[in-house]
Amino acid sequence: MIHLIPSHRNRPSDDPIFSLHREATARKAKGDRIINATIGVLLDDEGALAVLPTAARVVHETKVDDWAAYAPIAGHPAFLQAVQNDLLGGEPRLRATSIAVATPGGSGALRHAIVNFLEAGQALLTTSYFWAPYSTLADEAERKVATFSMFTSDGKLDLDALDQAVATQIQDQGRVLLFINDPCHNPTGYSMHRDEWKALVARLLPHAERAPLTLLVDVAYAAYSAGPPWDHLPELVPLLGKAGLLFAWSASKTFTHYGLRVGALVACIPEEKERAATDNALSYSSRGTWSNCNAGGLRAITQLLTDPALKAAADAEREVTRKLLAHRVNIFNELAHAKNLRYPRYDGGFFVSVFTDEAAEKAARMRDRGVYVVPIRGALRVGLCAVAEQDIPALVDALATT
Repeated sequence: MIHLIPSHRNRPSDDPIFSLHREATARKAKGDRIINATIGVLLDDEGALAVLPTAARVVHETKVDDWAAYAPIAGHPAFLQAVQNDLLGGEPRLRATSIAVATPGGSGALRHAIVNFLEAGQALLTTSYFWAPYSTLADEAERKVATFSMFTSDGKLDLDALDQAVATQIQDQGRVLLFINDPCHNPTGYSMHRDEWKALVARLLPHAERAPLTLLVDVAYAAYSAGPPWDHLPELVPLLGKAGLLFAWSASKTFTHYGLRVGALVACIPEEKERAATDNALSYSSRGTWSNCNAGGLRAITQLLTDPALKAAADAEREVTRKLLAHRVNIFNELAHAKNLRYPRYDGGFFVSVFTDEAAEKAARMRDRGVYVVPIRGALRVGLCAVAEQDIPALVDALATT
């Protein structure tokens, strides 16, 4: 007799990306010459984790009681204030309306958005290229994922496709939860310009008059943007009071502590009664899933966000890692353009996706050559964050010739 419920019996045991990473790591340990561009962590050119020293020190020096005690269910108030200031401090019209709840990484923030802004059986909407765990999070919560074609023929965000998809969702399910991962989109590397954000908001506003529409901006990679990561926030202000506005914030990449699992869901809601109801719903969801977040992690990240000296030191160290990655991006762009590879505009971020009609087959042939990338529908995802500068020419050659 099988006691597992039928709908859960055929689930995969591991995430495909981590499976590929494990295989590449095992081959490298045996002495094979391997280029591993699968995993989403920033490595230095010697293959070690690029960790901010100040962040590591603060985590290490956080008091025992701060690690051992329970955190408040919604997160320490000082942490929540610090996150909102970090994210929205440059746009007071958004900051004045915001609330937040602590989550285990950005994934927890996405989970809370899915279960609180969609009914069971409904689908979130996102770009046709998207981070695969969106589907896992939705499926686990008995929701689905719908997509719209991400790019026009000239490589811009396809707002006509978005417009049509939003209209269809309103007709089919009566509400919309739209995930936009920007800047440094995972998996394509695309970052929207401010005029694109303005145009996107203009497309959403008429739909928001017809049905509940919520935009979630997944900002997990914002710290590695080529330009100011929050430049577009003024373009989101017209949504206030008309559409829902959420942000999935993560400390994982920003502070190079992926295993600390510190994140937050931030919501901007002008109306006081709705803001209080949303705050309550998010706290209730926390109690009903993970209950409390990592108390010591919340304390450490709060210090890094609020202590002027620590913040300045961490910011300076992060700029070194951002430049390390930016240098790789520049080399990749130069070599990839020379090889006529097709991929979106890429000026910063952990990943880029190279378009191909035979992603799985090409990825398999590249593995035979010791080069590991992640096949996705219509493209190969390349984690340049984990590729040493000296390996980029071989990586590009494999993408172009395999």
